[in-house]
Amino acid sequence: PTECFLSQSEEKQESTVKAKRRKKKKISDVLAKSAPKPGVPADLQHLLSQHFSATRSVIELEELKLSDSCFLPANDLTHSFSSYLKEICPKWAKLRKNHEEKKSVVMLVICSSALRSLELIKSMTAFKGDCRVLKLFAKHIKIKEQMNMLEKGVFHIGVGTPGRVKALVEQDGLCLNSTRYMILDWNWRDQKLRRMMDIPEV
Repeated sequence: PTECFLSQSEEKQESTVKAKRRKKKKISDVLAKSAPKPGVPADLQHLLSQHFSATRSVIELEELKLSDSCFLPANDLTHSFSSYLKEICPKWAKLRKNHEEKKSVVMLVICSSALRSLELIKSMTAFKGDCRVLKLFAKHIKIKEQMNMLEKGVFHIGVGTPGRVKALVEQDGLCLNSTRYMILDWNWRDQKLRRMMDIPEV
């Protein structure tokens, strides 16, 4: 009887340990409680100063600050992607016609994953018309292929992930001199409910 009693208490202890483990807070639980709200310029400014504060002086940090005129209104979450782009780029047709520079894009859309990039490319059909869109992510596409495409043809919109865009810029495959718009996919959340800016690597 004593042995039976001991084994029962051990089982109880195990079950309480398991229950305690389950109660551990996850980042997705915290993020689930925060309601989606449009990003504002202050969010990006704060993120930049936070990221560079360890390596830059106070004066250098001041120089990194972007003026409010650099920012266009954020999507208030009532627009589709195409209608939002039409609102912020009313002269898109003219910009598209005048763009003839290789190794560059007029509009750069940055999002957290390759799947999200494809989703956004599909949802901008009404806006882009017949302009050329280039996929700038690592999934199934080698960086050399993208560099060759940028060198040989003229592309108007680039949609991709921060890691691949950074690599292309560093390897001189993508030039940002003629880039007029940079769209950050700020509000979208992945399966773990993380926004692009919640991912430490970004």
